[in-house]
Amino acid sequence: MGAARNIWWRRVVMVVMLMAGAGRGVAAGGAERELTLPPADGPVEVRASFRLEDITDIDDRDEVFSFTGMLVLEWRDERQAFDAGEAGVKEKVYQGRYQVEEVAPAWYPQVALVNQHGGCETVATTLFVQPDGRCRLTTVLAATVETDFQMRRYPFDRHSLEAVFALPGFGVGGVRLVAGEAEVREGLEVSQWRHEGVKLGVRRVGSVVMGEADQLVVSVEVVRDSIFSLRLVVLPLVLIVVLSWSVFWMERSSLGDRINVSFVGILTAVAYQNVVSDLLPHVSEVTLMHGFLNVCTVVMAATVVMNLWVGVCDKRGDSGLADRIDQRCRRVFPLAFAGLVGTITAMAFLIH
Repeated sequence: MGAARNIWWRRVVMVVMLMAGAGRGVAAGGAERELTLPPADGPVEVRASFRLEDITDIDDRDEVFSFTGMLVLEWRDERQAFDAGEAGVKEKVYQGRYQVEEVAPAWYPQVALVNQHGGCETVATTLFVQPDGRCRLTTVLAATVETDFQMRRYPFDRHSLEAVFALPGFGVGGVRLVAGEAEVREGLEVSQWRHEGVKLGVRRVGSVVMGEADQLVVSVEVVRDSIFSLRLVVLPLVLIVVLSWSVFWMERSSLGDRINVSFVGILTAVAYQNVVSDLLPHVSEVTLMHGFLNVCTVVMAATVVMNLWVGVCDKRGDSGLADRIDQRCRRVFPLAFAGLVGTITAMAFLIH
């Protein structure tokens, strides 16, 4: 009984395999696939264009961003030329991965996302073939990629988010990439960011394994919306720092009260920084925002030192010097605070 069942299953598998082979032969018109590069004088020229459909996420902490876009590749293959009248169509269309990979009778460029992070999903693939052999391959993809973030100017930072595509296995001697048009879907918006368009370029890289090869670089220019950080972090801390200067108008004899006001300001600023710490980028480099937070802490700590100096002068009976210290601090502290903030801002924008 078991032997008869095994023979029956073998027959079923054989019939299925014969039917699949016949289906592939019919779909391909009985022609053998041309798996080699199209004949050309020199490298095959592949023109690439890109349309950015959406940016779903920008994560400056992990230095990744997610996007959806359409990649269009165009090249010429005379082997795919056909007679439109005989074929009965003005354009041949192969839709879906199966038709493009199995039914289409000739070579087509397969690109890989070099800097992908966690995978790249191909949503739709379509190959169009013109009667003169011109081919156009459109691929809609959704991916998350790694890119470098320059955070020194945060929260006034801008970035060029890059997605890098390559043709694995083909150097510049076989295939040459040419940058075409790049565009962004009208009405595209990203939370807390403002995009300034997309650029397309070709980068030539060298490799020990592959030699020289072309890479297609899609660069999305984005600028951070700084109002959120200014409203939630900068303005409240400036107010706390300014209020800490009120000690210079208090009676010099009330040293304890002056010290209490200064320490309350410092503790309030520290507690506030802990509350908003998750909103700040967790990066090793010192950003403009981190410099501002440090300046606020140092300035408020300096008020404690000045209070102690005034208290020592008052104990010694040198009330005139104590009054002069308070009067000068009323002018020096605002100027010093503004100067330090201006200095770190200039350094952030001038030092690359």
